Amino acid sequence: MNQVKLSINGQIHSLDLPPDMPLLWALRDKLDMTGTKYGCGIGICGSCTVLVDGRPAQSCRLPAAKLEGKEIVTIEGLAPNGDHPVQRAWDEEDVPQCGYCQGGQVLTAAALLERNPNPGDEDIDQAMSNVLCRCGTYFRIRKAIKRAALEIAAGEPA
Repeated sequence: MNQVKLSINGQIHSLDLPPDMPLLWALRDKLDMTGTKYGCGIGICGSCTVLVDGRPAQSCRLPAAKLEGKEIVTIEGLAPNGDHPVQRAWDEEDVPQCGYCQGGQVLTAAALLERNPNPGDEDIDQAMSNVLCRCGTYFRIRKAIKRAALEIAAGEPA
């Protein structure tokens, strides 16, 4: 076991972890942050997506011990009250069906809008291609991202 200090959602957590423990399991099993989901375990479905220094990353493939000094944001930390423009747009556009991938979808969309405040369809499709939605709500996802972009442009806090 190694002592690892991780900055997650603005708080420092000191954890005793095996050197190869993926961040996903540190979040879920050690910190009880269950918004980050286990999907495929090989980094292709995106259900386990978190932000690492503002960029989407699949936590099932990231050894937690290698993330010291990085800022990690989970779905719980994006906006504790659920009032981030992307979260509001998700609700208003009725995006989720089963909801399993939504944490990864929302975080990926928020990161996209940080980099590109006015994305077109191709930009959205490319950015969101690393998070799979088995329910096929891609049209609503795209619509929600555009709605959030308009809210942010109108001065809504992100």
